[in-house]
Amino acid sequence: MKLVSRSEMLFSVKSFAAAMLSVYISMRIGLPRPFWAMMTAYIVSAPFAGPTRSKGLYRACGTILGGIAVTFIVPQLSNSPELLSLALALWIGGCLFVSLLDRTPRSYLLMLAGYTAGLIAFPAVNEPGAIFDIALARVEEIVLGITCATLVHSLVLPQPFAPVLLARLDGAVRDAQHWIHDALNPAGDERSPADRRKLAGDITELRLMSTHLPFDTSHLRWTGNAVNALQARLAQFVPVVSGIEDRLAALRDMGAHAVSAHWDALLKDVVALTDTPKSHDIGADGARLHARIDELAPPVSRALSWSGLVELNLAARLRRLVDLLVETRTLRQRIDAGVHGRLPREVRHQAGIPVSALHLDYGMAALSAFAAIVAVLICCAFWILTGWPGGATAPMMCAVLCCFFSTQDDPVPFIKSFLAWTIYSIPASAVYLLVLLPAIHGFEMLVLVCAPMFLVLGVLLARPATFGRAMPFLFGICGTLAMIDTHNADMVTFTNSMLSQVFGLTMAAVTTRVVRSVGAAWTARRLLKAGWNELARLGGGEKTTMPEFSARMIDRVGQLAPRLAQAARANPESLQDLQARDALRDLRIGLNMTLLQNVRAQLGRGEAALGPLMAQLSRHFAHMPSVDEEGETRLLDALDNALRAICDGTRDAFQREALAALTGMRRDLFPKAAPYQPAAMSAI
Repeated sequence: MKLVSRSEMLFSVKSFAAAMLSVYISMRIGLPRPFWAMMTAYIVSAPFAGPTRSKGLYRACGTILGGIAVTFIVPQLSNSPELLSLALALWIGGCLFVSLLDRTPRSYLLMLAGYTAGLIAFPAVNEPGAIFDIALARVEEIVLGITCATLVHSLVLPQPFAPVLLARLDGAVRDAQHWIHDALNPAGDERSPADRRKLAGDITELRLMSTHLPFDTSHLRWTGNAVNALQARLAQFVPVVSGIEDRLAALRDMGAHAVSAHWDALLKDVVALTDTPKSHDIGADGARLHARIDELAPPVSRALSWSGLVELNLAARLRRLVDLLVETRTLRQRIDAGVHGRLPREVRHQAGIPVSALHLDYGMAALSAFAAIVAVLICCAFWILTGWPGGATAPMMCAVLCCFFSTQDDPVPFIKSFLAWTIYSIPASAVYLLVLLPAIHGFEMLVLVCAPMFLVLGVLLARPATFGRAMPFLFGICGTLAMIDTHNADMVTFTNSMLSQVFGLTMAAVTTRVVRSVGAAWTARRLLKAGWNELARLGGGEKTTMPEFSARMIDRVGQLAPRLAQAARANPESLQDLQARDALRDLRIGLNMTLLQNVRAQLGRGEAALGPLMAQLSRHFAHMPSVDEEGETRLLDALDNALRAICDGTRDAFQREALAALTGMRRDLFPKAAPYQPAAMSAI
């Protein structure tokens, strides 16, 4: 095991201090279960102040909402255990469903509202008349634990989130720049699709990490809009650079001299733009590159050849790439200024992409909620039928575990690991409950007795590699210590409680395995299908903005990377039908469709040719992944007809943008098709 670092020790000491402070205050003000506050303090604690504060706020709100729900549900149904169990299970499942449709820290609010209701209600079903007092006490204890953790981590040597986020942001920018070097340099190293999907995943992860920014203790919290805008530009790098890479390959395939020396010189200058010092203003360099790109772009005419159209598309995408490089550099400089307290006023209102624009899977959210409902009902049925005195713990733990791991494709391995480390904690829990705590008197002795175990666990919690084992171990001990609060610290009650806890975790694993678990390959297909469905809706006329569509598709591409790798390790044969699918290609097609939707009203006579094309595109993607050869032939004809119609239209910027989009779609959809024939040649 590696030595303890300063940051790990600091986190452990602060977490322990927050936990002990919450226990002390709970005892002083007479709360019935001080160790609930202790457990909450550990659950809320995070190595950085920003995530601790954001999680704490939403957990507190969720706890209050769960307590309110319990005070209404339990008294009404206390005489009917079956209906009460059903109502609580539906509440837990409903809250889980809605929480899974929000991928920000706000999701904790409804998830906590769900299983907190179970934590409060199940042990109190025999005291419906006292449910308000019980719920109020639980809410006070949990909110006290949250408050202590938030205060300690915010005031005592707070660890700002800014350096970590900025390092990850700069790393993503560097990865994008390396990809530009490889794509625009014929001798560059070719990046694998997995590397590109990983960059897409990093961009989405950064977007989710930045949701903690408003709660950070550094000046970076004032730059949230600029960080969001920079992430939007990073997301656009992926389709633009991959498109440039493909167009250059197409031109080189057309002949040794298809990419002229002038284009090669321009590409080298674009690459050089990425290597300029960070402090340098590249706005003027970008304007000069724009002028050179416009000079090299071929003029539009009815006789424009396929190679000319590809060059036209290349010019449009290079122009956008230069814009992205300039905008990214400017935003990064403004973020640096904000970190040093000199944030420009206009950055405070910088437009960005909301996290709500990311991919949401309503079907999997519903399946996760259904699995939680079934698992809780099974535990409740066993508890009711057997009359088990300690049976309340089973549906409690079942609800918690079904919610904790609901975002995983297959939650069962995580639940089984949680179960194993909970069992490992039983001997330590027994020593504390039956030997040590009964022998001590006074808060000072409690601190001394708890310090060795909890300081070590705090260090393990700070390490990502050991967090998944340390948390259930600590959870098990803290849950056991709460038995001291109820004056049930005896062997019989302890055994009942442990058996009930193990039963609840086992039912969560078994029910999830039967109802909810899916494979990585299955999820990968579902992600691809979601992208195709959105493309079909775009063809049908659905409106969306380019940045939002790009962010959503980049999110899907990023989610594909780990699942494809996992499926390849588990069962390579399961990927045979996925190998030919290129999510980056779908992303480029969708952006080109969005561009066409935005400019079609300005195309004059050429607009008429886009209607049949969009209908064919909608039909094509609605039937994916099946291939209809006749439908593909009609789609290719519709693309060529649209190209000819727009080439014959008004010469302006809208025409060039539409031609670039159509050329990109033809290249992405039919890379091996015969070259497009212009109107003059097709008439011969």
